[in-house]
Amino acid sequence: MVQINHQKEQQRLAALYASISDSELSELAQDQRSLTEDALRVLETEFLRRGLQFERQNLAPIADQEDVKLVALRRFRDLPGALVAKGLLDSAGIKCFLSDENTVRMDWLWSNALGGVRLWVREEDAPQAEELLDHDFSNEPEVTDLADNK
Repeated sequence: MVQINHQKEQQRLAALYASISDSELSELAQDQRSLTEDALRVLETEFLRRGLQFERQNLAPIADQEDVKLVALRRFRDLPGALVAKGLLDSAGIKCFLSDENTVRMDWLWSNALGGVRLWVREEDAPQAEELLDHDFSNEPEVTDLADNK
């Protein structure tokens, strides 16, 4: 598991955001819930640098405490796989988020350059999340609608 280096991540995001158009930047700002705190800070800075107005949405944090350790649990080349994994963890009540999701959504060719879409969880939730993502559901009984059997 990888621990995040906030300064390096902010530098990487600053270079990325500086290279995209105003409209792409605005698209990123539309879905702030999927951005990390580092990404939001860099995005706001880039908006101010360009003289654009940035409105921060009121979002609930991923953790109740201020200094939470996050780990990148998985990397996904494609967005659908990342969304399935996030959905599985969300349904189990494990707080998580994806980074670089919006960038890959806008242009999937960026996925290789960014190292894929990363799935982040709190360090204390990592073992349970790992177990859920590693579980083989192919041998589980199939759930069918009872109405289909009539």
